[in-house]
Amino acid sequence: MPTPAKATRAADPLVSVIIPAYKVAAFINATLSSVLAQTFTNYEVIVINDGSPDTEDLEREIAPYTELITYIRQPNKGAGAARNSGIRVARGEFIAFLDGDDLWLPNFLEQQLSLIGGVGGFDLVYADAVNLQGSQLSRITNMDVNPSNGVVTPESLIAGTCVVITSSVIARRQSILDVGLFDENFPNSQDFDLWLRLTKQGARIGYQKKVLVHRRIYEGSLASNPIKSFEGEISVLEKTNLRNDLTAAESSAIVSTIELRRATIEVIRGKQQLSAGEFDSALATFKVANDYYQSWKLRLVVFSLRVAPRLLQRVYSLRAS
Repeated sequence: MPTPAKATRAADPLVSVIIPAYKVAAFINATLSSVLAQTFTNYEVIVINDGSPDTEDLEREIAPYTELITYIRQPNKGAGAARNSGIRVARGEFIAFLDGDDLWLPNFLEQQLSLIGGVGGFDLVYADAVNLQGSQLSRITNMDVNPSNGVVTPESLIAGTCVVITSSVIARRQSILDVGLFDENFPNSQDFDLWLRLTKQGARIGYQKKVLVHRRIYEGSLASNPIKSFEGEISVLEKTNLRNDLTAAESSAIVSTIELRRATIEVIRGKQQLSAGEFDSALATFKVANDYYQSWKLRLVVFSLRVAPRLLQRVYSLRAS
């Protein structure tokens, strides 16, 4: 994809676009092109190669953009460390996060900057997105599945009634510096941890239910592995629960959400075990999940695994396909 002719390196950027790159050589060209096609142009682009094994391919793909971006190479430390490296060298008042395999719509920066600087102002804003698998866009949006309702608070983030999509975030750089950047101890969900710390610090977070991002889903991407995502979220909640400034409602929400996430993981594992023909393991896993959900559907699955596991496997395979 050719570099847009209007793209230039901003001398005094208002926005610093932070793009961590790990195993995204196949997608980085399209990602950069989506940034360079923005209707708002006063930004800088910082790409951080986080010790990626496809470095040779990655650097070949970004070669056409070398005059337009800042490129950093570092040993593999994880997405949080890569984003922190970008934030430290960023010159913009605002930070925009974009994963190296996702895409922005052309008016993303214009729309989000208008929101963050609107009446009252915000410290961080995010928007809706749709998933992109191959060349096919999903018919439902991320907020259809993981909604954002009401004011963003620590409790609403913990309970999942407000879910932040990282590739749609624009935030004030100083606000992120004030809470200590991303926690690099988390291999994933370090973004969730940051949003929680920001709200506990009093940061105002807003959102718009407008699709401004295409999130790429493919085998091997973090978004394609819900178990890792939920396990990361549980780790963040366990860390958050150690704080001494939680309200009773926040503490209660942490306990409830951890229980829900663990039960959801058991359902996902049970489906994987069923598909693989591991019927005894699937039975035990679904029984654990049903202890939480008390669902007639799960009771039926448990019963079917006892009396007709192979029939259940065939039915599940047909539904999954």
